[in-house]
Amino acid sequence: MLSKRCALVGAIILGACVATPLSPAFADPAPQSASPTPPSVIDALERDLGLSEEQVVTRLANEERAAATQATLSSELGDSYGGSWLNDDASKLMVATTDAGATKAIESKGAQPVVVERSLAQLDAIVAQLDQAPQEKRAAAALWFVDVKTNKVAVQAATTEAAQTLAKAAGVDQNAITVTATAERPTPFINIVGGAAYYIGGSRCSVGFSVTRGSTPGFVTAGHCGRAGNATTSPTGTFQGSSFPGNDYAWVAAPGNTTTPYVRGSGGANVTVRGSTQSAVGASICRSGSTTGWRCGTIQQHNATVTYPQGTVTGLTRTSACAEPGDSGGSFISGSQAQGVTSGGSGNCSVGGTTYHQPVNEILSVYGLTLRVG
Repeated sequence: MLSKRCALVGAIILGACVATPLSPAFADPAPQSASPTPPSVIDALERDLGLSEEQVVTRLANEERAAATQATLSSELGDSYGGSWLNDDASKLMVATTDAGATKAIESKGAQPVVVERSLAQLDAIVAQLDQAPQEKRAAAALWFVDVKTNKVAVQAATTEAAQTLAKAAGVDQNAITVTATAERPTPFINIVGGAAYYIGGSRCSVGFSVTRGSTPGFVTAGHCGRAGNATTSPTGTFQGSSFPGNDYAWVAAPGNTTTPYVRGSGGANVTVRGSTQSAVGASICRSGSTTGWRCGTIQQHNATVTYPQGTVTGLTRTSACAEPGDSGGSFISGSQAQGVTSGGSGNCSVGGTTYHQPVNEILSVYGLTLRVG
């Protein structure tokens, strides 16, 4: 007789189980996942998202369909694509477009069309304008990001006046932004106290993902953890490239060490990395770090710019997964897909927080790296 978990998860998690029906979110039937989802992932999502086991299983199936649909429509819609996002329970994918004539094409893929004024490319261009504003104006703001749900760029600072000052200095269209006051003051998650993971002198950070460059093994991590030429221990290696601020990524060559396609999940169980397809806004996401272990949340925005005390970092993804100092550089993963490396954030895992990650595909592209997958 099948166990309760086997009956719920079906072929998505255990290939030997009989699949049970999942609530449809999109027109196409749900593909059977080629990568079993470890029970530890399900347990963590139950804990951190406040869901039942059945809700987690259904959500993961819907998110897998959404990722495929998002990739297809973003390509097909081209310049009219305005971004996409999942609703709160991930049962529906909204896809924005500036072309009212594209709504039927969106509906044919099982998604809900939203006609908007600005394309995602136009919103990204506004973020780029803000990124180029004078440093003293950027330093007064906490963060700015594309908010696909409102079809605007959000600018947040300690006061609305500071946010407006940045927007004016950048010369952006005032109708295309929202300005709000926030108590959030992002800081990099780095800790000079010894611990697990890897060390840079007396500091500690967390390994992101295993990579190779040619035949050289290594890993990606946060740029604020070290500079090119810095040595690491446990594993032993050397920073080959690092960018911070501006970006927050780096890669460490670690000859003599063995790369693996794993991320340490809940309770130390391994989660296998199968690829690096970016998940949609609203999708669940988990992160692994050497201070707080395995924590989960949802993706809130892509392409966020934040101002750390050391300077501005662009192109980050904002999430509700918590993190703390020492988690920097650690893995962000959605299902089996690598998403990025932990950069910084606000709050902590006792009272909740917001965390940002540097998308992994950019790091792979910049340094010519190959992600180690199962």
